[in-house]
Amino acid sequence: MDQVIVVLGWLGIYAPVALGTIGSSIGCTVAGQAAAGAMLDVESGYGKFIGVAAMPSTQAILGIVIMFTLNREVTLANGGGIAAIGLLAGIAFLFNGIYQGRSLASAIDAAKHKPEIFGMSLAPAAIVEGFAVFTFVFALVLSGSLPS
Repeated sequence: MDQVIVVLGWLGIYAPVALGTIGSSIGCTVAGQAAAGAMLDVESGYGKFIGVAAMPSTQAILGIVIMFTLNREVTLANGGGIAAIGLLAGIAFLFNGIYQGRSLASAIDAAKHKPEIFGMSLAPAAIVEGFAVFTFVFALVLSGSLPS
C-alpha cells in the first residue's frame, strides 16, 4: 500500500502538465479548425482567428507551473496530497482546454458572420479561462501546505 501512495504521488506531480497539455492540444485543434474554416469565408482579418485559436494553450503553461510547484521527494506523508492536487488540477485543465476551444470555435464562427461582435464573442472563452486560473491559484496555495 505504501508503494501505491508513492506511485500516485509521482503521477500527481506530472498529471497537471500531461493532462493540461492534452486539453490544450484538443482545445487549440477545435478552435484552429474553426479558424481555418472561417478564413475560407472572409476576405481579411485572418490573424485574429489564428490568434484566438491559441488561447487554450494556457492550460499547458499552468500545468507546467503546478508540476514545478509539486515537484519534491514523494513520501507517505505527502504522496496522497500531491496525488490529489496534481490529478484534480490536471483533470480541470484537461476539461478547461477542451471547453475553451469549443467556446472559441463558436466565437470564431459568430465573428465570421458578424465581425463587429468579435471582442464580445470572446467573453465566454475568457470566463472559462478564469476557472483555469482559479484551479491554478488553489493548487498553488494547497501545494504550499503539503509536508516537504
